Amino acid sequence: MGKQSYVIVEGGGVTTPKGFKAGGLHCGLKKTDRHDLGVIACEVPASAAAVYTTNLFQAAPLLVTREALASGGLLRAVIVNSGNANACTGAQGEADARTMQANAAEALGVSKDQVAVASTGVIGELLKMDRVNAGIEKLPGRLRSDEQGSDDFCQAILTTDLVKKTSCVTLTVGGKQVTVAGAAKGSGMIHPNMATMLGFVTTDAKIGSPLLQELLREVTNVSFNMITVDGDTSTNDMLVALASGLADNDELTRAHPDFAAFVDGLRHVCTELAKAIARDGEGATKLIETTVVGADSDDAAQAIAKTIIGSSLVKSAVYGADANWGRIIAAVGRAGVPVNVATVDIRLGDIVVLEQSRPVPFDEEIALEYLKGDTVGIHVDLNMGSGKATAWGCDLTYDYVRINAAYRT
Repeated sequence: MGKQSYVIVEGGGVTTPKGFKAGGLHCGLKKTDRHDLGVIACEVPASAAAVYTTNLFQAAPLLVTREALASGGLLRAVIVNSGNANACTGAQGEADARTMQANAAEALGVSKDQVAVASTGVIGELLKMDRVNAGIEKLPGRLRSDEQGSDDFCQAILTTDLVKKTSCVTLTVGGKQVTVAGAAKGSGMIHPNMATMLGFVTTDAKIGSPLLQELLREVTNVSFNMITVDGDTSTNDMLVALASGLADNDELTRAHPDFAAFVDGLRHVCTELAKAIARDGEGATKLIETTVVGADSDDAAQAIAKTIIGSSLVKSAVYGADANWGRIIAAVGRAGVPVNVATVDIRLGDIVVLEQSRPVPFDEEIALEYLKGDTVGIHVDLNMGSGKATAWGCDLTYDYVRINAAYRT
């Protein structure tokens, strides 16, 4: 492997790149006093890109954000609420999303066409707009460019999440220091397709919106699209990226000598956020990392890896620390891609349990101790080609049912 092209910034967040501020507050959408309204603001028009859920029932904020990006590809702010998804709310829900956009623009002194909107929470309930509007008026006073601003924003986007999720790196582009950072939320209803729950990436790199859009899709495909918690794709999934350009680097193109380094940094941030979401799955006690190699293609490897981590039987076995590799091989066989059924190898961590599709004796006690850990690695080698992929998920526990049996109440 080559030398890592980026440096991880401990404690960094969406406010670390030059030009960004963020904040959050409690406006009354949540029954608790946790923050439920947040904003990221950029001091200049930022190149922007986004990917969205492929669920046919798309929430009103997605429509508003799509229109904002289509008007010029630039954003000055993203306004976000939690506690209410504003999904399946008809014409009133759309009007409310537009009101959030317009009021945030007025409060921040920017054009409403450069404000994106995102929401997360319960589906099918109208927003309490009096509370949202009152909160938006206070948000400018909560904007900060330090770690506190990032933390307040992260808290404002959480629903059933137990922890805030951030990642940040620096790298060099044309002799200039560039920062890439991100924040995300997600714990349940996680099986993204073209996007994820809610994710926000900020960078001070100079890069055009069209190329940023291309990169966001490419990176999403190997990060956020490679996680699952429960197999459910939300109505509100959205990933937004903003680039202020204030690092003052020569504009990034695919021909730029440091282009690969930037992509590596962006991929790291998105992958760490995706893994954090999988690890924080509702009721989860363990992160499952599944790597598939030796497939006919990367696409085939991706399909198998996601089938394994999405299997309720595999997830239950991991929760129970049961080295039941039969559930893994069954998932491999139903992924819908070519597999040579005579050449499959499987490992749990370093423990070989299957070789050339035949059982290998292993110490059950050693396997039990390994599976009790907080991270479980499943490695599958099809021994067919050069395709490879990694996917992340979590175990399935009693608490998942408890949380979702009473989600609204």
